[in-house]
Amino acid sequence: MTVVTITIDENNAGERIDKALSTIQEDWSRTQVATWVGDGIVKVNGEEVKAKYKVKEGDIIEVDVPEAEPLEVIPENLHLEIIYEDQDVLVVNKPKGMVVHPAPGHMTGTLVNGLMYHCKDLSGINGVLRPGIVHRIDKDTSGLLMVAKNDHAHHSLVEQLVNKTVTRKYTALVHGHIAHDKGTIDAPIGRDPKDRQKQAIVDNGKHAVTHFHVKERISGKFTLVECRLETGRTHQIRVHMNYIGYPLVGDPKYGPKKTIDFGGQVLHAGVLGFVHPTTEEYLEFEVPLPQDYVELLEQLRKEA
Repeated sequence: MTVVTITIDENNAGERIDKALSTIQEDWSRTQVATWVGDGIVKVNGEEVKAKYKVKEGDIIEVDVPEAEPLEVIPENLHLEIIYEDQDVLVVNKPKGMVVHPAPGHMTGTLVNGLMYHCKDLSGINGVLRPGIVHRIDKDTSGLLMVAKNDHAHHSLVEQLVNKTVTRKYTALVHGHIAHDKGTIDAPIGRDPKDRQKQAIVDNGKHAVTHFHVKERISGKFTLVECRLETGRTHQIRVHMNYIGYPLVGDPKYGPKKTIDFGGQVLHAGVLGFVHPTTEEYLEFEVPLPQDYVELLEQLRKEA
């Protein structure tokens, strides 16, 4: 088991323990936490509690997270586009439509399946279902991901993400005409209290900052922007751009139901930079927009 220690702050004080922990740890579901509380592997200030316990500011919670059930992840030749690789790290250009890691009921066709076919040495820190995975991008977002091939590299890359020193730039097509050339969105993101499948701007959410600048305005109806992530919350760009009134094209989850059918949000992680865990050299990679993204922009320009 892995012991995770969490100190409750004012943002989550007063919430049931299952709700508080599932909000703080986005990978934990409320049902999962409630089960752990019932099993007695969650302790508050050293004592077991019931699932209805409401956490208080300053509570120190220790969770003996059980090891993931061994599930067989089958290596698959998915013809991954590897941009860079050495003995420590790997950078891959993920296509739109590919899920990053397996989950029960969805065990094939993921980036991890492809990585396990491509190389045998991946960091084991995130367990059997997420070997080498340091960060994620959404299924329908294309672009660059860094992967750790050993635990030393994994720790280094995670630390860089925490310290906000990783360069992550995305190209997004949004609805609306953004008149100003650049801006910064600083608004906390957490689970949407009305829909747990979505994220939202919430008072007790996690700190989230997105910087953007306009690359092109198209017909007064669309704007092409480059977004640079300072933090990396789930669905951050999609939530932030919608929050300021410019939702992503192709994203009915956060934007208008009537949008261009692109098979997902028009979002591409085109630039990724980080310090190499061993050589300490800064590496930066850039990949062009996918062809369907380019064709959509050309079509919109013609219509304009």
